[in-house]
Amino acid sequence: MTDAPAGGDKTTVDTATGVDRKHPIEAVPVRHPGRWLAVAVLAVLAAMFVNTVLTNDGFRWDVVGRYLFADPVLNGLRNTLILTVLSMVIGIVGGIALAVMRLSPNWVLSGVAAVYIWLFRGTPLIAQLLFWNFLAALYPMLSLGIPFGPGFVYFDTNQLINQFTACLLGLGLNEAAYMAEIVRGGLVSVDEGQTEAAGALGMSRAQTLRRIVLPQAMRVIIPPTGNETISMLKTTSLVVVIGYFELLTSVQRIYSTNFQTIPLLIVAALWYLALTSVLSIGQGYIERHFGRGSSRNAPGPQLFGGLFARREADTA
Repeated sequence: MTDAPAGGDKTTVDTATGVDRKHPIEAVPVRHPGRWLAVAVLAVLAAMFVNTVLTNDGFRWDVVGRYLFADPVLNGLRNTLILTVLSMVIGIVGGIALAVMRLSPNWVLSGVAAVYIWLFRGTPLIAQLLFWNFLAALYPMLSLGIPFGPGFVYFDTNQLINQFTACLLGLGLNEAAYMAEIVRGGLVSVDEGQTEAAGALGMSRAQTLRRIVLPQAMRVIIPPTGNETISMLKTTSLVVVIGYFELLTSVQRIYSTNFQTIPLLIVAALWYLALTSVLSIGQGYIERHFGRGSSRNAPGPQLFGGLFARREADTA
């Protein structure tokens, strides 16, 4: 190290690095002109969007406000929620059963699950809805009895499988095929040593699955299951092909009489956005619950893809 001459400001210089310790080097942050240019472009586009939404009379916001809480729309919304909840229950329960069968060492169970998944994932959902709705064309009567023998109880297929039942069968059984692959992916993500340790402790396969494997697999299963639930909420609009009354069907019936197509579609879009926002917040809470004890911080309830959480992480 060297010192400055007497009478002047004493400066300590590290001869190895040449750094003036009295006046250290000030780091200048890297500038990102491209980011600010992108921000400017996005700001202009956002301003243009807001301007056209507010000034274009074709949106008819007065009509949107009039029908947003109208009874037909709320009735359709209620049916949409019922279909979503019941279809996801069928899909999750069926998906867990199919995933366990798919991973079974019994080749018959594994093969049956594989064929089911192949069939329901390989055919369009609309075709499945139409099939269940018109099942009576194949089987006018359904019966319970001895296999290949006489039946004891008979049911009229049209009465047994009405529009609502056809919707549940189409949506729920199709969802079970997708949930089976999600659950299977979560189960195989758990280290095999966990299963071996549980077996060494004398646990059965069912106990190991329920107490050891499934709780750990939930961290992997929950995010895609949340996405499937949000997707199911919007997929229920496909039941319009068999004439069932849900949210989108309700607004279609209204604008077919008053010809206010765009305002009524905005009504449906606003309700879908509101419901998906609520589901996204709920998904965040569930992920945080099952992510406790993980080395990674589980995401909290957040919208817009975690935009604000990302910004907090960047500024920390």
